[in-house]
Amino acid sequence: MELSNLRGIGKNRLQALHAAGIFSLRDLLYAVPLKYRDTSACAEIAQALEGERFTFDLVREGEAKLSRYGQRSRVSCTFTDDSGRITACWFNQPWMRENLNKIARIRLHGVVSVHGGKKQLVNPTVEKELGISPVYRPIEGLPHKTHEDIVAQALTCVEQLCPETLPVGVVERHGLCSGAEALRFLHKPTSMEEVEQGQRRFAFEQMLLYQSAVLGVKEMRRQGYPMIIGDGDTALFWQKMPFQPTSAQRRTLREIAADMAGTSAMVRMVQGDVGCGKTAVALGAMTLCAQAGYQSALMAPTEILARQHYESLRSFCEKQGIHCGLLLGGMTAKERRNALEHIASGEWQIVIGTHALISETVVFARLGLCITDEQHRFGVAQRTALINKGVSDSRAPHLLVMSATPIPRTLALVMFGDLDISIIDELPPGRKPVTTRIVSEEKRQGMYGFLRNELDAGRQAYIVCPLVEESETTDKLKAAKPYAATLQSTELEKYRVGLTYGAQPAKEKQETLRAFAAGELDVLVATTVIEVGVNVPNASLMIIEDADRYGLAQLHQLRGRVGRGDQQSWCFLMAKANERLRALSRSNDGFEIARTDLELRGPGELLGTRQHGEALLPGGTVAFGSMQLLYEAAECAQQLASSPELADEWAMVSASAGKLMDTLNRDISIS
Repeated sequence: MELSNLRGIGKNRLQALHAAGIFSLRDLLYAVPLKYRDTSACAEIAQALEGERFTFDLVREGEAKLSRYGQRSRVSCTFTDDSGRITACWFNQPWMRENLNKIARIRLHGVVSVHGGKKQLVNPTVEKELGISPVYRPIEGLPHKTHEDIVAQALTCVEQLCPETLPVGVVERHGLCSGAEALRFLHKPTSMEEVEQGQRRFAFEQMLLYQSAVLGVKEMRRQGYPMIIGDGDTALFWQKMPFQPTSAQRRTLREIAADMAGTSAMVRMVQGDVGCGKTAVALGAMTLCAQAGYQSALMAPTEILARQHYESLRSFCEKQGIHCGLLLGGMTAKERRNALEHIASGEWQIVIGTHALISETVVFARLGLCITDEQHRFGVAQRTALINKGVSDSRAPHLLVMSATPIPRTLALVMFGDLDISIIDELPPGRKPVTTRIVSEEKRQGMYGFLRNELDAGRQAYIVCPLVEESETTDKLKAAKPYAATLQSTELEKYRVGLTYGAQPAKEKQETLRAFAAGELDVLVATTVIEVGVNVPNASLMIIEDADRYGLAQLHQLRGRVGRGDQQSWCFLMAKANERLRALSRSNDGFEIARTDLELRGPGELLGTRQHGEALLPGGTVAFGSMQLLYEAAECAQQLASSPELADEWAMVSASAGKLMDTLNRDISIS
């Protein structure tokens, strides 16, 4: 059976499926629901909590009323149950008044809000039957009901379409349901417990394949390029720096130097909090590499960060007689040709760039060291692609990955099992902890007054917004463009306000960041484009609008843009207080914040194993679940790899892991 054979699928709907990346029945089944509407049980009004979703069995109280406001309309009606009263309203659905007035009892499903001390539902759905309904990612040209119908048809032969991908022994030992059963649970659940079983099955499999792929990468370190590094070379490097390094920086560079001098290729992660001095350590490693006669490549996730590294490292390198260069995806053809020539000839001993470094046209003369900055932005596939630029005669270049998103050590050992880990657990002397405050909307004017005081004292400030332009669907969120204009004409009319965001033209963005760094702007209104790679010691205030829209790790990164000078710095979180924001305001320790973040949302988002094209597993929509499951999958991979009696099972898993790696390598985006 093919997609085109399904009832309800004609030429246009088939094209719609193809446009969504669904080309086979297997793809269709592996495109699991994004979420679920659980109407399997009704709640009482009195027990309903604000901000949560419930189903209610209600009695209409009085007539439904229709109000009109120009071209807009609002239908409102009050309902009761044995425990209390709730109001429901529907916007731009005038027909609901007549529908409601025909019935006495109704079952409504929606999110509870509180207005004027009274509970209400806004645009709730009317439920005919109790149950659990899958919610799929919208596909333009394919009605949701049709989507459900064709999935039901495909499920009739799920065993043939999606044969078991895990060894039977693994499934049994870890209490997993079969792949086919998991897909039935995810598409047609009879309870949320079945949904959890299906998610657990594929979460375990995703992590198991990831760990197996990691173990495969680890084999690459068998042979490297041993570099001649003297006993005092690391100390000599620090003597040339314009500051005193911390003992953690000294220790980490010594560990790196020992690895680079060995016969096995280094594969090491340097973890450290925001501002701990990882870049200086990386520069030390690249300097040692150049002195040994090899090239090094530093790959950053954004052009802004790549340029910042280049500008900050170039002057030091020139004084040491080391030539460095920059390779970016946005270069002109002439600039790119020039860069490729200098890389291929070996004239550039240090090359800094973005994903452009791993494009096919880049050829290194003698690549001995690869560095990826902001490790959480790159996966195993990108690291492998960069390493492959230097693989020769079964030898591989040394690899150093840097992460400014602290990860608890136990999790790091599981997630990055192919890496040795160094932790820079000290900040440079003189750094004052950033004071963090949660600021409610009622105190906004007071916050503006504090901002003006800081600016009058000669300091600078960032204001981060979640949007660039205003949006009809998120009209309450601050948007950078209109907000910057409003501030310039009102609260900050006497000050110089700049604006930057991700889609801004590159030259305009670079000029704005340069002007702010040079003190030519007092306030920089921005999106999260400034999350990494922006270093302005004179900035003492970070204001994050709609702070509850961000993850803890990202908030910590943004906060790290201030506190880089010797003055007291502040971070204001503009939002209603919640558990995440309170955790951030209590601590400046990135590792403690990471632990809290993991407890609140689980490890799934950290793993970053996306699949495209022919599906290997139900992708990104499946949560990774508990930490315990993560460790269980890691232990399983280790057991399979090291137990001769499980060789057949390991062969099956490692083959799937290899296919996963091939898929990821094909899907690397070249800037």
